[in-house]
Amino acid sequence: MKKFDGLDFYNIDAHLSDEEKAVRDLVRQWVDDQVIPVIENHAREGTFPMQLIPQIGELGLLGMNLHGYGCAGMSNIAYGIACQELERGDSAIRSFVSVQGSLCMFPIWKHGTEEQKQKYLPGMASGELIGCFGLTEPDHGSNPSGMLTKAVDDGDSYILNGAKMWITNAPVAHVAIVWAKLDGKIRGFIVERDDEGFTTPEMHGKHSLRASATGEIVLSDCRIPKDRILPHVSGLRGPFSCLNNARFGISWGALGAAMACYHSSKEYALSRIQFGHPIAAFQLVQNKLAWMLREITKGQLLALHLGQMKDAKTLIPEQISLAKMNNVDIAMQIARMARDIHGANGILDEYPVMRHQANLESVYTYEGTHDIHNLILGRWITGIQSFTRG
Repeated sequence: MKKFDGLDFYNIDAHLSDEEKAVRDLVRQWVDDQVIPVIENHAREGTFPMQLIPQIGELGLLGMNLHGYGCAGMSNIAYGIACQELERGDSAIRSFVSVQGSLCMFPIWKHGTEEQKQKYLPGMASGELIGCFGLTEPDHGSNPSGMLTKAVDDGDSYILNGAKMWITNAPVAHVAIVWAKLDGKIRGFIVERDDEGFTTPEMHGKHSLRASATGEIVLSDCRIPKDRILPHVSGLRGPFSCLNNARFGISWGALGAAMACYHSSKEYALSRIQFGHPIAAFQLVQNKLAWMLREITKGQLLALHLGQMKDAKTLIPEQISLAKMNNVDIAMQIARMARDIHGANGILDEYPVMRHQANLESVYTYEGTHDIHNLILGRWITGIQSFTRG
C-alpha cells in the first residue's frame, strides 16, 4: 500500500505552527516505522508493545501539554495532532499516551503537592513510571457519583477498599490515581504498585482494544500514607477535569483511525479490478470516498477550533463533548464503510480496517458514552438535568 501522506483538504496546515507541524511529521514517521509493522501481531496476541514505551517517552509525548517536571510544555493542538497520528497506528497506543498524560500525570500536576510532582512526574514523562486511572467501577460507569470505593482515615494513613474495572494500563502500572469516597466526598489518592492490598488482575477475552493492557484495580485494606492524597481538589470536579483532557485527545485521535481507514480504502479501490475497471471508477465507491473526505474534513475543523479554544482557555466542557462524540461517531461510520469497500478482504488483518472498527466500538463507549455526551449537550441547551429521576 502507498505510504500515508496525510489528508488535509481544507489546508489545516496553514493554521499550525512550525512546532505543531514538526510534531505531526515526527509522530507520523514514528508510527509508520515502529507501530504499524508490529501492531497487527500484538492485536492478534492480545498484548501491548511494551518495547515502544521508552521511545514514546523519548519523543516527549507523555504529558506533552503540561509544563515543567520533564514535560514538553507544548500546545494542546500539538497534543491533539500527536493523538491523531498515534491512533492512526492503533487506539491502544493513543490510549496509553492519553491515560498516562491526561488521566494520571495531569491530576498530580494540577491537584498535587510540589513533593508529589517532583516524585512522580519526571519518571512518568520519561515512561519509566507507568500510570493508570481508577474511576469506573463494576456497577458504576456512567454514574461515578455512586462509587462504592471507600477511604478511611486511620491516623497517619488511609485505608482503601473497593474495586475498579476497565482500567487501561492497570496490569503494567507502577502508580494508580484512585478516586474514592472519604467521609462521603470523592477524593483522589496515589496508590503505588508495592502497596499491600493493591492488585490489578488483567482482563481477557476482549474483541476490541486487543493491543491495550486492560485490567481491574482491587483494593483490599490497602494502606497508603497520608501524603498520597491529592490535597487541592474534592468532588467529581477532580476526575472530570482529567476526563475532559482525555476526551479532547480522543476527539483528535478518532480522526487518525478514520484517516487510516480512508487511506486504505482509497488505495484498495484504485488497485482492485472488477468488471474490467478499478472499483474506484464506480459511482457508488466514489460516493463513499467523498463522504469519508467530507466527514474527516469537518471533524478536523472541529478539532482544530477546539484546540484553539483550549489553548486560549475559553472552551467549556460541553464543547469537548460535542467534538468527542461527533468525531468518534463519524470514525465508526467510516470504518464500516471502509470494510464495505474492501469487500471480503476487509476482514483480513492485512488491512487495518477491522482492527480500527473493533477499537472504535470501545472508544465510542469510554470517556463518556455517546448517549451521555448527548445528555450533557441536552442539559446545556435546556438547563434541565436528565441523568437522574427523583
